[in-house]
Amino acid sequence: MTKPSDTRRALAARLFAFAGAATLASAASAAKPGGYRVVFQVSDADSKKWSLTLNNVRNAQEELGAANVTIEVVVYGPGIGMLKADSEVGARVHEALAAGVAVVACENTMRGQKLSPSDMLPRIGYVAAGIAELIKRQAEGYAYIRA
Repeated sequence: MTKPSDTRRALAARLFAFAGAATLASAASAAKPGGYRVVFQVSDADSKKWSLTLNNVRNAQEELGAANVTIEVVVYGPGIGMLKADSEVGARVHEALAAGVAVVACENTMRGQKLSPSDMLPRIGYVAAGIAELIKRQAEGYAYIRA
């Protein structure tokens, strides 16, 4: 008889192995001709981490050329508050959006925090599940960066 904790450990080991393989594949394929692709994860409500992420986004566009890099910022968990209309980093998020960066909010997190699109910054996008979006992007060859 298998204990639930053994099953969870086995699942966690498989997920870590998959994530490691996806990261290697991402690094190898992110520099394909036609441009770079990168996905940033932000799941913290720390404004300093947000500023660091937005600085890194800007630096990637400057160094690689904005036309040569596709950037998506996936936000979930406690980080979702930084996408609210009254966010202290709202102006910087608007700058990133204006520069062609996709910023998406996790609808699962929003439901959990009883938030609706009317509570959020305008022009952001939405995904059903932030974690699933990260997995999909890595499978598509995006480089992955966690803020």
